[in-house]
Amino acid sequence: MASREGDISDNLRTATSLLSATSDTPRLDAELLMAHALGIERQALLLDPARHAVPDIYVHLVARRMANEPIAYIVGYRDFWTIRVEVGPGVLIPRPDSEALIEACLDIRRERAGGWPRRILDLGTGPGTLLLAALSEFSDATGLGVDASEYALAYARDNAEGLGLADRASFLPGDWGRGVEGPFDLIFCNPPYIAETESLMPDVADHEPVEALFAGVDGLDDYRRIIPDLPRLLTTDGMAILEIGHRQRISVTELAEAAGFAVRCRQDLGGRDRALLLTRA
Repeated sequence: MASREGDISDNLRTATSLLSATSDTPRLDAELLMAHALGIERQALLLDPARHAVPDIYVHLVARRMANEPIAYIVGYRDFWTIRVEVGPGVLIPRPDSEALIEACLDIRRERAGGWPRRILDLGTGPGTLLLAALSEFSDATGLGVDASEYALAYARDNAEGLGLADRASFLPGDWGRGVEGPFDLIFCNPPYIAETESLMPDVADHEPVEALFAGVDGLDDYRRIIPDLPRLLTTDGMAILEIGHRQRISVTELAEAAGFAVRCRQDLGGRDRALLLTRA
């Protein structure tokens, strides 16, 4: 790394080179870490980099990222949709692919008259990602987030408070829908769906919670538990939106159809199957 006396641009170039072996987005990571070290937003850094001196801590932040620690854990947040979600070790990091679920429910809202949805459930809410993004769009809705991890729920409650949504969002510990009383107009679920034999990148495999990633030998264990319970939890005209792995469309669709649902599929920005929309057949 360049010294403290080196300018921001030199340090960013050096960090980008060092991170190219670790990250698919080395320049972005370098900029986010520099902004975090300076205590400013990345946009402010890019607008006027020359006004800042390089903090001593920057070299240590880059070293952490070179050791495969996720950038979101280092800076303490991940931007998702239009909100900022605070995260930390032990909490699943929001992915851009999951924004396909929010896009899907916004499209459905435009198709429907009235105030749909009024009541939202997010099963496996983690730090509150999907629920809080939806509540930020649907100002008349309230929501419940359920997660098995009290640690994740602590982040979810803090995120709701920070986003000014605590009066419309509540969070409970639980085992998927077990013990939850419906009905709900809209249900989100982004369950673990990675097969136990599948290999992951080191920043995921070595840092993110395994219980939020893996779901049996075929990645379908949690869908088998969640989907049969959805009819009880949904209103008559309700919809459940499930995130899936991009090769799981057929297998999860079969589970949903066996439970009496009609199924549509939405793709993510990469054109991969990502969300199944379930309504009563």
